[in-house]
Amino acid sequence: QQQLAMEVSRAEAEVVTGTEACKEKSVGLLKEMGLPNGLPPLEEMEEFGYVRETGYVWLRQKREAKHTFKKIGKVVAYGEEVTGIIEKGKIRRLGGVKSKELLLWISVSEIVVDPADPSKITFRTPAGLYRTFPSSAFLLPPPN
Repeated sequence: QQQLAMEVSRAEAEVVTGTEACKEKSVGLLKEMGLPNGLPPLEEMEEFGYVRETGYVWLRQKREAKHTFKKIGKVVAYGEEVTGIIEKGKIRRLGGVKSKELLLWISVSEIVVDPADPSKITFRTPAGLYRTFPSSAFLLPPPN
């Protein structure tokens, strides 16, 4: 039933394909929602979709990708498909994202920018564990 709901949502979505169009759309949406623009992997995106009415968002890439956020020394793995519900300052029901903690890969289920202090961003797991980092660690470098 949930799969059917997602397919219906996708039918109503704004969808773009191709790496450059996906980068532009995802960075624009993150900015609009008050989230750091470097959260998703951007190198090999094939499809980006967004249902404005529900906040459902997804991105597809050629293969799973790992990215190291150098400012905080964290490795994050993004599956071939990353999904979630995006709203102002938050992505919830996140799927397809894991962070390496010690020797384990831990699923990330929610990302929240603190409304009282937007310089901080918190990542939560389905088990309720969380870590807070500077939002600046997740910004794309300025273009040359």
